[in-house]
Amino acid sequence: MQSEIGFILGVFLALCLLVFLFEFRVRHPDVMVLRESRGQIGVRKGALYPRHFSLPIKRSTCPVQLSVDASAVGNLGVRIRIIGSVAPSPANLQALIRVGGWSEETVVRAAEEVKITIERWVKEYTERVEIHTLTSAGILDYLETCSGKVEQKLGIELISLAIQSLEPSDPEIVDALRQQEQARLLEETERLNNAARSAAARARFQADEEIAEMGHTLELKKARLGKALFEKESELARQRLADELERSRLRLAFEKEELDLLRSSPELLMLTPQAARLAEASQSLRNARTIISLTPQEMTNRPELFVLFQELLQKAMKDRQDS
Repeated sequence: MQSEIGFILGVFLALCLLVFLFEFRVRHPDVMVLRESRGQIGVRKGALYPRHFSLPIKRSTCPVQLSVDASAVGNLGVRIRIIGSVAPSPANLQALIRVGGWSEETVVRAAEEVKITIERWVKEYTERVEIHTLTSAGILDYLETCSGKVEQKLGIELISLAIQSLEPSDPEIVDALRQQEQARLLEETERLNNAARSAAARARFQADEEIAEMGHTLELKKARLGKALFEKESELARQRLADELERSRLRLAFEKEELDLLRSSPELLMLTPQAARLAEASQSLRNARTIISLTPQEMTNRPELFVLFQELLQKAMKDRQDS
């Protein structure tokens, strides 16, 4: 009896192990396991999950690529190629299951809905923009403003978006836009060249002004230095004149003292150069008459000496008559 109970228990445990191995799976790090409870979608946190009551979804991104044939203002066709990548949004799993269903292909199906939505937004944008102002940056900015709606309505997060190509469908429009762009570039180049020439002209004019100002400053400095030099030369000339006048005053004072001395002592007159010449002449010629000559300069500069000679001669003649 006990052996039968043990056999049955062993079979039960074996069946439980088989059921466990058949039903439960190990969650991988890059997998998000979804569960449904009371109509709400949640995420299982454990390492094991029952595969029949759970939905594993990879967290990795899913690439998207689409080609949109849109129309710009004037019903001018444009062809736009868009590439990007999407991933499931953990905060909007309810919308993700609603769009993609309870299947391992949920993200792929939601990505297809994202393509359709992006195509619709691109067409809405291009219909309001003229073809010559249509740019990839403008389209991406518009899609960035709408990306939040994708996450809320489709449960998909836009990881990246890029415009691979953007060109009109009509080759003639392509040529016209190319020519227009070439003309714009030439005009921009000419404008930049004019700006460069204007800047160079302004720089030369400024340099000329600075050179002229420096030259004017140099001339002013030269004038000030010349004035200072002239003042110094004038001061030196005045000083020389003052020295000359002082020497003249000293010479006149000396001559005045000499004349005063000769008036007080007439006998000292014989010591003068004129008297010395007279004595020398009287010694060489015994009976010769002595002639004393005074130059006009001596008579002008020293009139007192001439008067003394006159007085001395008059005195000598008077003494001779008296004798």
